Amino acid sequence: MTPDNYHFETGVYRPPSEGGSASLLVRFTRNCPWNYCTFCAMYKTEKFQLRPLKEIKADIDAMAALAKDLKTESIRLGCNGEITREAILALVDRAPELNFHQGADMLIQWLVSGGKTAFIQDGNSLIMPPGELIQALTHLKSTFPTIHRITTYARARTIAQRSLENLQAIRAAGLDRVHLGLETGDDDLLKQIKKGVNAQGHITGGQKAMAAGFQVSEYWMPGLGGKEMSEQHARNTARVLNEINPHYIRSRPFRPIPGTPMYDQVQAGRVTLLTPREQLLELRLMISALDVSSKVCFDHAGNHWRTPGGNLVFTHDYEGYQFPGDKDKVLERIDQGLRFKHVLP
Repeated sequence: MTPDNYHFETGVYRPPSEGGSASLLVRFTRNCPWNYCTFCAMYKTEKFQLRPLKEIKADIDAMAALAKDLKTESIRLGCNGEITREAILALVDRAPELNFHQGADMLIQWLVSGGKTAFIQDGNSLIMPPGELIQALTHLKSTFPTIHRITTYARARTIAQRSLENLQAIRAAGLDRVHLGLETGDDDLLKQIKKGVNAQGHITGGQKAMAAGFQVSEYWMPGLGGKEMSEQHARNTARVLNEINPHYIRSRPFRPIPGTPMYDQVQAGRVTLLTPREQLLELRLMISALDVSSKVCFDHAGNHWRTPGGNLVFTHDYEGYQFPGDKDKVLERIDQGLRFKHVLP
């Protein structure tokens, strides 16, 4: 058991851009309140729970207690409060239960990296009552004043249901960026994957998030419609993204995960996976139709295509390519990928 003053929860999932030591992971809710998407294996064995505000604040206080005690050990060892290896080992020696604490290493690495950003877990934090979410964010920022960016997952449908005034208040309390799973802008495909929102709902939610002042990061899934729906998936996804014009557009290529309904559909032949070449052609169609000022990002290992020289077609940098200026560059990179013999049928 971890000592009570260090007890806090840490969830499993976060975007790659919030991984490593980049962000403090703070769990405001547990799991996903929708949890019907047929392509997704996240949270499937767990029930959604709203965590009480008192519990969230206690977690933040426990993180602060651990950070304070690390600093105290550092000062005692003559390290001027810096989080050094010696200070960490001294604290673990005093509280060996930290070796088994799910979130202790995450917190320590975050402190070492400067403690600048935080990610609110789990799958849709904006479903919290706005007043409680604002109080939790305020407590987090006041407890860790070095934080300059807070991000979270959210659903377009939830944002669309919130008043603009509440969203603006949440933004003012410190939530800077929302990560939204668009997946596709095609109504037929959205219905097929049981996303629980149509294209217009995505547009409404995305535009409202932009109007509230959030940085908006929209995710889409190349290949999600298989060969059967590839063209409509690409064209309608571009159409929705053009309507939203988010700050970020992030590519997460579809792969069927065992245990999900879509995996079973692929196995049964109802969805035909795209070849690598067909994936790039779908990407080219979508990118060609984009008319945005977004940063278009391929910051995921699933964006695996190579050029004839063996290099990745796209950089995996979290800031990606700035459109419209880099649009021709991205299209040329795709064309290079299409010339790679291993991408041919």
